[in-house]
Amino acid sequence: MRRAAGLFGGVVVAVAESRANTLFNLAERVGMAREAFASFDNVQVEGFNGLLMNFVQEHDARVVLRGLRAVSDFEYEFQLAGMNRNLYPDVETLFLTPAEKYTFISATMVREVAKFGGDVSKFVSPNVVTRLQKKYDLN
Repeated sequence: MRRAAGLFGGVVVAVAESRANTLFNLAERVGMAREAFASFDNVQVEGFNGLLMNFVQEHDARVVLRGLRAVSDFEYEFQLAGMNRNLYPDVETLFLTPAEKYTFISATMVREVAKFGGDVSKFVSPNVVTRLQKKYDLN
């Protein structure tokens, strides 16, 4: 987020409602993101349900930033960017890669480590650590 906030005058973090079985519901995920990014004056966090391109249009955005952890992410993200370009040609998709120390991290891995009491504080913000511990009743 630090890099994105430095590149743009304003950043809207779009947190999607998930159809999958998630550990935290949309309101919880939006709340955690808002806490985590509270120190950034030019970042706001919003939840949404539906097509990302509809959300982008509603916010009059021109760029979608997506993260690529590994080469394995690229094919899906490339297809998604192509579909989004067809839906809303005026929006560009840009990809950012994480710092090397985060390339192997995924939410699934973090949840799995946290579930068994492992230390995930190097990978997520302190408020997320607290919420994971509470969710897994590890206090």
